[in-house]
Formats: sequence, C-alpha cells, structure tokens
Amino acid sequence: MAILTKGPRGTQDVLPGESYKWQYLEKKMMETVKLYGFREIRIPTFEHTELFNRSVGDTTDVVQKEMYTFEDKGGRSITLRPEGTAGTLRSAIEHGLLGDALPVKAAYLLSAFRYEKPQAGRQREFHQFGVEMLGSAAASADAEVIFMVCHLFQELGIKARLELNSIGCPACRAKYQEALRNYFSARREDLCDTCKDRLERNPMRLLDCKSPVCQEIGQGAPMMLDFLCEECTAHFEQVKARLNAMEVSYTINPRIVRGLDYYTKTVFEFVSDQIGAQSTICAGGRYDGLIEQLGGPALPGIGFAMGLERILMTMEACGAAFPEERKCMAYIGSMGEAAGAKAAQLTQQLRKEGFWAECDTMGRSVKAQMKFANKLGARFSVILGDSELEQGVAKLKRMADGSVTEFRLEASPQEPGSLVKVVYDSCLEEVAGALKTE
Repeated sequence: MAILTKGPRGTQDVLPGESYKWQYLEKKMMETVKLYGFREIRIPTFEHTELFNRSVGDTTDVVQKEMYTFEDKGGRSITLRPEGTAGTLRSAIEHGLLGDALPVKAAYLLSAFRYEKPQAGRQREFHQFGVEMLGSAAASADAEVIFMVCHLFQELGIKARLELNSIGCPACRAKYQEALRNYFSARREDLCDTCKDRLERNPMRLLDCKSPVCQEIGQGAPMMLDFLCEECTAHFEQVKARLNAMEVSYTINPRIVRGLDYYTKTVFEFVSDQIGAQSTICAGGRYDGLIEQLGGPALPGIGFAMGLERILMTMEACGAAFPEERKCMAYIGSMGEAAGAKAAQLTQQLRKEGFWAECDTMGRSVKAQMKFANKLGARFSVILGDSELEQGVAKLKRMADGSVTEFRLEASPQEPGSLVKVVYDSCLEEVAGALKTE
C-alpha cells in the first residue's frame, strides 16, 4: 500500500497552497518574452530516441546515463524528452515554420525527464522554460536573447551574474580538441573511466566532468578562446560590444562548455549565489549546425533554458515579491434545503462575475460553515435561513470588522442592492480606504 501513497523518487507534487507561485512565474515568463516577439510552442512529452542521440550527442551524460528510454508496443525506441530544444526544432522542421519570415521565435513551458540523483531544485521530472530563436547568425541575436533573460530576471526580482564564453565553430574547435587530447593524454591513467572514453570521442566533455580529480587536472587545460578562428573571434567581439552598448554586465568564463554537444560559438550561463553554492539558473547558447543535422535547412539558431524549480528557489532566496494568493471573496452559509438552494444560486451569481465564492456542500451546521469560511479566509459571509427567505433580504458581513450591509435576495446581479453590487461596492470602499491611509 505504501507504494500507492508515495510518489516515485525524483518527482514532486505542487500543492494548491504553492501552485499560485508557479502560475505567477509562468505567466510572467510568457508575458516578458512576448515583448520580444516570442510565441508559445507545445511539443510532445516523448520523441523518437534517435532525435536526442543525434542532437544532444551520444557522448553526453544526458544520453549515456540520464535518458528515460523504452520500447513501445510497436517496437520503436521512444525517449521522454530530457530538454526542449530538439523537440522544438523537430517541430519547426516538420511543420515548415522555417520557410516563414525569419527569425522564428518560439518559447515553451514543459516538463522534462532525466535520471539523475535528486537534490534541491533538481528532480528527475523537472519543469523548464526556454526559447529558441531560429534563422539569425548575427551577434545581435545573441545579445537580444541574453538581454531578454536580464529583463526577465529584473521582472522576477532575481539577482544573478552573467558568465560568457565562445566555444567556436567545428573548424577551430577541431584544433582545440586536438590540443585537449594532447594535454589530458599525459594524465590519462588518472582520469575517471567516463573521461578516458571521452578523451578520444569528445575531449571537450572532460572540462564538464564532475569528478574532483578530473576537475583538478582540467585546471591547467588549454582554453578555447585561444583557438578561435578569425570569424568566431569577430562574432564574440560583436556580442560583447552589443552587450556593452546595452549596459549588460558580464564576466568571461573560458570553462563554460555546456553539457550538450550541439552548441557552437556563444555559450552563456546566469549564476546565482542565493541558493547555497554557486548555481547555474539559466544556460544557453548558439547551435548553428543543429537544424541541418536534424534534416532541416542550413539555418543557425540560439536559445536558452531555465528550470522552474531553481528559479522559484532563487526568487524566494532573493526576497522577490509574489502576488498574494487569491482569497475566497464570499461564503454563503445556509440553514435548510430551501436556503441551501438559494445559497447555491447566489454563489453562482458571484462566480459568473469573477469572484471566488463558496457555499456548503458538506451538510455542515451553520457554526461549522462559518469555521470553514474563516479557514478559507473569506472576506465576506452571508447566512441564509427561513427568516431571510421570507423577508427577501439578507446581510453581507465583512469578516475583518463585522460590519454588515443588507442586500435583496431577488434582485438581479445588475440591479442596485443585489449581492453582486454590494460586494463590488464593499471592495471599492476597501480600496479607497487603503489609498487614503497611504
């Protein structure tokens, strides 16, 4: 029975008392990127495994160790998405979006899946917000995407620093990889088993290894910035110049290589010290060959992704202000069947006007109903009984101070003296009183 009452390891439930924070964050994210022309795309939870092998890279930890892969009933290899870029590009290619006016700007909110050790802000099922900007090779596109993150973090009250690097193009990276092989080969026997395999297949992955020994060895490794070709150097200088013009602060971190194989040229991370040790809360970069690699046209792209769990943790650590959770506006209590039916009718009138309203559905006593109204934090309450039904009049009670206002039970919502109008007027009085106090 225990297995039925406990979620799988690495998953978490977002309970009703916390979900409003997620809703606020998701809305703020989408509203901000819309200012830059990004529109939402929704992609499947699972894709053909080959899509991720080809895009993410078969030498990465994601593909080698972390993907949830299974064979479906038709014998096809299927993988739960570990990230959003590959599926978004597959969709853009399949549906001909890249034949429209460029750049294509897409944004997504999705759940993703990676089999790794669960820790604070990092679960096996996690939630991700990301964008993809397809079609522009210009450094101005890199700067715009980075500036958009800065804008979003400012809106969310997040403090983070931008770290920037360039990992070049396939041409100059080949020379760099050869230099890395020569460097790490001298300490090959000290490397972890995974890095011994990476040494021949993709030596840049050694710089991203989490093993303390491999990290220590990598401290003296050659830097990609010293191997950039003329074109990649010019592009990186243009990115920095545009960021300087936009007054975006950054530091150069030559150790950023990113954990996915598809990146080229500009890569970046936003790092926060607010949730313990230095933590990357947003990461992205350019992937100029990936669309063609997946069977699409030879178009460049750039994007980023951030985990919602870590963003929420960072917002709370930074003291960011969440809007107050919406409270119940009115609770309509009742005594008896006839009063209960009228309470339900009034409750529906308030709901149709956009108010959160409640009435009894548990058969509680009046005392228990009012106790429940207090638990909900209802701003107003009404009690209906035979007397109120006979007189056609009831009283709306403000829970904060006990003041009451009469209303007519049979008045239509638009009429003066109706419950809806009385609630509206009471709310306006509260707002006016608060402004006067300020």
